Amino acid sequence: MQKKSVNTYHDWKDVASSFYEKSLSLALLLLLFTFLVFPKIEVKPYQHKAKEIQTIEIPPEVRQKFKPPEEVKPIIPLTIEEGDMSEDEEIEEIETIGPTTLDLTKPPPVSREGTTPKFVVHEEEPIRIKKVDPIYPQFAQNAGIEGAVTLRAEVFEDGSVGAVEVVKSLQSGPGGLDEAAITAVRQWTFIPAKNQGKPVAVWVIFPITFQL
Repeated sequence: MQKKSVNTYHDWKDVASSFYEKSLSLALLLLLFTFLVFPKIEVKPYQHKAKEIQTIEIPPEVRQKFKPPEEVKPIIPLTIEEGDMSEDEEIEEIETIGPTTLDLTKPPPVSREGTTPKFVVHEEEPIRIKKVDPIYPQFAQNAGIEGAVTLRAEVFEDGSVGAVEVVKSLQSGPGGLDEAAITAVRQWTFIPAKNQGKPVAVWVIFPITFQL
């Protein structure tokens, strides 16, 4: 004759409630034990304390007595190995630049270029004594451009050329024939014009010819 096994089922709520009662009892016991062992535990409130800083104004005569700290420059050791220099080799001495003076009271030099009046009375015309031919631009030669550029040049009392203006243009722009003519004329030198035997600054007009 076989015995039938009987399966018993437990509700999880019953198991949870039994653990809850045990945990609550244990917590109460621990709390009671704590009060019995440490009956004089006191919690002190935090007190914030503010400190006052008082500033004192130092009189000027007292501040003059205090010397600022001296700046200490670091010393960098310099080592020279014996193999770097031979016995006959000498150390080159570098001369320092001497003191220079700049006089700020004197006004800067003012350029006179273009300040000569267009019509100045004179008895003798300026005579050219040094001529520099203009450089014929290569692209103008390849393009077959030729002709004359008419310029008006300012000749000072010392015979040097000041401002140069284009009266009749042939080809303007950077690297053009006008610019080449102006660059050459600025290097010319003249015997200056004269009025009553004294040199005067005048304007002169002349052409610069470019011909292939």
